[in-house]
Amino acid sequence: MKQHLDELLARIRVLQDEVEEEYRQKREEFEQKRLELAEELLRQQRRYKIGLLRFLARTRLLVVLTAPVIYLGWIPFLLMDLFVTIFQAICFSIYKIPQVRRSDYIVFDREGLPYLNFIEKFNCFYCSYGNGVAAYTREVAARTEQYWCPIKHARRLKAAHGRYPQFFDYGDAEAFRQGLERLRRQYDE
Repeated sequence: MKQHLDELLARIRVLQDEVEEEYRQKREEFEQKRLELAEELLRQQRRYKIGLLRFLARTRLLVVLTAPVIYLGWIPFLLMDLFVTIFQAICFSIYKIPQVRRSDYIVFDREGLPYLNFIEKFNCFYCSYGNGVAAYTREVAARTEQYWCPIKHARRLKAAHGRYPQFFDYGDAEAFRQGLERLRRQYDE
């Protein structure tokens, strides 16, 4: 009986090894196909890349002339980023407001796109930073408002931040006084 069990277990091990080998081969085939598809996609996307000289030649002169004005925006974006980061580091720890993760708002992921030339990639970098700083600043400001003044405005806002619907209605003094401490602790993401 023991010998028969040992033989069965040995056959099971052989079968398990065969199954593992089959899975390994399938994984390798899949990875090979994935690489081939990725390379083909890369080739297709590179076909849409416009060279730097041709890109500049197609660009209107007024667009080129306004570029320095646009790029001067780096200065206020950098200053805002620095201020908001310091403000949050100091004040949020005192008020016990959860920190806003800057990396959730400022994302740089377009530099690998093969159909963009250097100027387009730089522009994407600039826009990602500017809009990221604006979104980061808005969330820090929203959490600050939630702590200090979570009251809706009497007039409708065109684009209220995501925390605004939780705020107390304009003129509802009772709800404000009764719920302020609760709302100050309600920072679930």
